[in-house]
Amino acid sequence: MTDARSGLTRRRAVSLIGTAALALTSSASLAARPKLVYDLMPVQVADGVWMIEGTTEYFTNENGGAIVNCALIETDTGMVIVDTGPSLRYGEALAQIAAQMSVSGVAAIFNTHHHPDHYFGNQVFADKPIYALPGTRTAALRDGDGFSDNMYRLLGDWMRGTEPVPPNQGISSSTVSIGKREFVIYPLEGHTGADLAVLDKKTGTLITGDLAFLDRAPTTPSADLGKWGESIDLLTTVNAAAIIPGHGPFDKTGRSLVQTKDYLEWIEETLQTAAGEGLSMVELMDSTIPKRFVKMGAMPQEFHRSVSHLYPDIERKILPLSSQ
Repeated sequence: MTDARSGLTRRRAVSLIGTAALALTSSASLAARPKLVYDLMPVQVADGVWMIEGTTEYFTNENGGAIVNCALIETDTGMVIVDTGPSLRYGEALAQIAAQMSVSGVAAIFNTHHHPDHYFGNQVFADKPIYALPGTRTAALRDGDGFSDNMYRLLGDWMRGTEPVPPNQGISSSTVSIGKREFVIYPLEGHTGADLAVLDKKTGTLITGDLAFLDRAPTTPSADLGKWGESIDLLTTVNAAAIIPGHGPFDKTGRSLVQTKDYLEWIEETLQTAAGEGLSMVELMDSTIPKRFVKMGAMPQEFHRSVSHLYPDIERKILPLSSQ
């Protein structure tokens, strides 16, 4: 991981190189370049609650990294945004939408966790309260530059000017009130070491971040599968009126929690069985994916990533037992 100064210098260098390259490109080539604009479409899902649904793909230059779900919630002091997307450019698009929805613009931000698709738009809202669990801020400070380097590599010019800005307001209470709207706070973990779920008390809409996915394979680079399952169990007891998952469509029935836990249990059982049988990582990646998961977005790529994320640790735990 690079320090903040070297990371900034490298990204400035990338920006300058890109500018120079553009200057040497013919006008015909420029005309053929895709226009880097996020076409964000908020859909009202409850009273004063809108959802922007991300694509269920992985990061590509075609989608600009717009794979995350964001929520916008109306209060008497302005809009509350839950998760700010993957880039400065995305954050700017969110700010424009909020300005159209409310004369007061943005009142506050929630970051559900520290993965870059959920908080790299924070830069636009640095002068606003950006609420998150204390562990999310710690992780963002620790991993922000490394994430940024990877996002620039994956998305190129979509990331131009983006700098990781961590949340600035740690949450230590069970509720947060913004204007006259109250949010119930659930400090959890499992997808990462600090996962925030937020319940809009007025409508019963539960915003889970990446503790819940729907029809999109869950990601596991920071996962503790056991703790993740426990967090899902707790969220099930909330009996929310509806759920905005971290990725995938709006959920009126709670299917996102059921499906996510089912997938995590399958992953864990599959990896443990493979380790007990002494399978290599390459052999494991050839596993047959159950029909109920095979049509999920980002499959089988996300399964392969989970194998690389999780299998080495599971092997270390299983193999000594199997040799006794």
